[in-house]
Amino acid sequence: MSALYPVALMVEGRRCLVIGGGPVAARKAEGLRACGAEVHVVATSAGAEIRALGVPIEERPYRRGEVAGYWLAIAATGDHAVNRAVFEDGEAAGVWVNGADDPAACSLMLPAVARRGPITVAVSTGGRSPALAAWLRARFESELGPEYEVLAELLNQAREELRAAGHRSEEADWRTALDSDMLDLIRAGQIARAKERLQSCLSSSLG
Repeated sequence: MSALYPVALMVEGRRCLVIGGGPVAARKAEGLRACGAEVHVVATSAGAEIRALGVPIEERPYRRGEVAGYWLAIAATGDHAVNRAVFEDGEAAGVWVNGADDPAACSLMLPAVARRGPITVAVSTGGRSPALAAWLRARFESELGPEYEVLAELLNQAREELRAAGHRSEEADWRTALDSDMLDLIRAGQIARAKERLQSCLSSSLG
């Protein structure tokens, strides 16, 4: 398999189809719904987990070609033939398809994701080992304490201030600021000092 080109999809308000009614399908549907997608489920048998999500469910087999009415589809049936049919229909209709645990039935891979506020860390092994991706995700997740959310907000504020002052944010030396003791100051509750440290580093780099 060639190298993957990573992207972050904006699914809010978009129609997404999940084919399958088991625990894996439920996790995929829940992830889409958490990002604002309009999720529709088709499954020959819908389990309790996916029913608990409160998304529209049709208990029936997948119908060839129906992915054409959606922006993205996830095939989590456990049946390679069905997953492959969904993938082929998606290719014909120009719809992205993920075949859960079925790399041959994918036009996109879904990474393991750790979140902290606006921060998203995604880990993929290119379909080679979902277990390794999940293990790495858990390690990153344990490192992402609440201080990182505060850090992200301070950086966002500083970026907006630079733009308002007519500077290009790309010209600022963000790396020096991030390598400073900003994070330790935030952990200690010294937010004002962390902001001062950030402003000092950025001012030095901009002259």
